[in-house]
Amino acid sequence: MATYRPDPDLCFLGQCDNDDLEFLVSLLTHDPKDGSLRWSETLTGTDEYKRHHPDHQQYWQAIAAEVQTFGANSFASVLRGGKGVTYRELLCDACDNMKVNYSKKTSTENIELNMLLKVLETSLSEMSSDELNEFASGMEIELTNPTPELILMAIQIAIRASGFAAYRLAVVVVSTVAKALLGRGLQFGAFVLLTRAISVLAGPVGWALSSLWLATDLAGPAYRITIPSCLFIAYMRQKALYQ
Repeated sequence: MATYRPDPDLCFLGQCDNDDLEFLVSLLTHDPKDGSLRWSETLTGTDEYKRHHPDHQQYWQAIAAEVQTFGANSFASVLRGGKGVTYRELLCDACDNMKVNYSKKTSTENIELNMLLKVLETSLSEMSSDELNEFASGMEIELTNPTPELILMAIQIAIRASGFAAYRLAVVVVSTVAKALLGRGLQFGAFVLLTRAISVLAGPVGWALSSLWLATDLAGPAYRITIPSCLFIAYMRQKALYQ
């Protein structure tokens, strides 16, 4: 069984909504293709899971431990006594695999935002002119002739000016990723306008993920779990910061 390594970047999970944690737990434990248990998961066998599921807040440390273990080499984890790597190490490794432009000296939150922007950037490059217009409108970005570069620039400027812009980016990207991987999106009824952006992004994000999986299959299958796990955690962190 995985053993939780004290991690300042994951301790906030204990305050996250169970509905949001459910996405992370589903990703860690079940194959989205057929719903079967992942052969490499250990979470469902823990006493904490059996005792508290689906009240995920009650066993957040076991969830965090599973995330850490997926980010570590399995043999190395055995040598560590079942402990995985810190979330920040996992995040940086995932970003390196995705070729995300980031600085290791910056905060974990900023590294996560760069990962979200990378998924968005890859997705925008696949959009038609009409889709770019509709996406910009859904994100409330006023551009006469939106291009992927201009949209990214506008979002980056908005993020620097407002924490809400970062949260909005996380909602749009991660809801689309959740729908592509798990067949259901996030619950965020307060932001109806964003459904337009999410709808437009659905196809391109699916393509972006396929492209990423093509590369991650060569690097190691665990990236199929660690990359979306980082995205889900990034969303939950932005939600916690915004609230």
